[in-house]
Amino acid sequence: MPYDQAIETFDPVMGLEVHVELGTATKMFCACPTVFGGEPNTHVCPVCLALPGAMPAVNRLAVEYAIKIGLALNCEIATWCRFARKNYFYPDMPKNFQTSQYDEPIAFNGYLDVDVEGEIVRIEIERAHMEEDTGKSLHVGGATGRINGADYSLLDYNRAGVPLVEIVTKPIIGTKASAPVVARAYVAALRDLLLSLGVSDVRMDQGSLRCDANLSLTPAGNPVFGTRTETKNVNSLRSVERAVRYEITRQAAILAAGGSIRQETRHFEEASGTTRAGRSKETAEDYRYFPEPDLVPIAPDPAWVEEIRLALPELPWILRDRMQADWGLTDLEMRDLVAADAVTLVAETVAAGASPAEARSWWSAYLGQKANTSGVTLQELPITPKQVAQVSALVASGELNAKLARQVIDGVLAGEGDPAEVVKARGLAVVSDDSALQSAVNDALAAQPDVAERIRAGKVQAVGAVVGAVMKATKGQADAGRVRELVFATLGVEPS
Repeated sequence: MPYDQAIETFDPVMGLEVHVELGTATKMFCACPTVFGGEPNTHVCPVCLALPGAMPAVNRLAVEYAIKIGLALNCEIATWCRFARKNYFYPDMPKNFQTSQYDEPIAFNGYLDVDVEGEIVRIEIERAHMEEDTGKSLHVGGATGRINGADYSLLDYNRAGVPLVEIVTKPIIGTKASAPVVARAYVAALRDLLLSLGVSDVRMDQGSLRCDANLSLTPAGNPVFGTRTETKNVNSLRSVERAVRYEITRQAAILAAGGSIRQETRHFEEASGTTRAGRSKETAEDYRYFPEPDLVPIAPDPAWVEEIRLALPELPWILRDRMQADWGLTDLEMRDLVAADAVTLVAETVAAGASPAEARSWWSAYLGQKANTSGVTLQELPITPKQVAQVSALVASGELNAKLARQVIDGVLAGEGDPAEVVKARGLAVVSDDSALQSAVNDALAAQPDVAERIRAGKVQAVGAVVGAVMKATKGQADAGRVRELVFATLGVEPS
């Protein structure tokens, strides 16, 4: 069913659950390292493998990070809470249960205000609770890397026990056609917030931040929510938007045909932009939660919570206001940067030495086009803010002109090294040697005697034709300003 038709008939109701891997050095309940990668099953111990007799101990820094997240999301912080066992079986979960929080989360009842195309949308936060990550299943032999068609599966428990905070929204209603955009904007705002807090690297491509998108439809004007599906582990902002949009059209088509929605988890297919069925979704009763007997409850000292609150850094929306003033941008220009998810990239490029105008131009224009063409986000482009600043510095020093700078950017994107290496390898430096330029100017004037006469006659704007010829002859590597000076000097004309 077309999206517009689906929205005319039904109202979407969303619930977004974002899992955040915390950037602690050790796991949630043991001292194993949390570094990404490593040989499989080398970052494990009896506790995270759930061997008999192993006893967990809570990571204090993970609790501090969870409180920090709760405070930044305007949540109430529990004065007393505890962990629970969430019972279900996955091969990559060695305990057969996940240590999580159930009815006593560390943070609850908050909100995050999100800028959606210039309009502030308040997303209510139900809870933010602590838990541990699972390991990873690796399916070998199939064409897709999934279990279907695989010859066998391997298990890597390095990630098992890495501390997580799961941030759960209350039902998001009233967004109508904007639901996919709101979902993307919320996850983007949350990612920016978490990064500013320093609690996670929020690398969606590495699973440090992943979103489960719950969606149901209700007939327009009907207050009763429909049956929801949960699209699991969506790992990019673009995919969050696409997954929500697809589920709206898929569910609308089923309901309009008289069918019903199955409560289930679903998987997002990046290549097709569709979702496919996973497993039937359990209810809370199916998980048979009960308090974790091996861990003592957590009762954060109010003085400690206040200390954490006072130490919160400048939050992203306050930082953006300050940046906008510092950079001299209009509201529309700033909104464009926010919509392109380029604010942090521009800020880091400015911090690396580029001017705000140059940094904004590169990320919002040329690199934005490259990202669109490649179907990736700006963050996924293989170029860093520091490298963009290096290109800007080469332009500022006169070593590159705008055309050559774009070629250098292309070289960096192609994996040819840092800008200086690309300049050297491709021979892209601006030609500013007067003898070489004078020879090219003489050739261009000889080839265009009529243009030379017009310049001598006072029509100085005709110099552009000569400069263009020189640029063409030097493959764009001439210093255009110096060429212009040499043309006037050669013809004995005083430029106006």
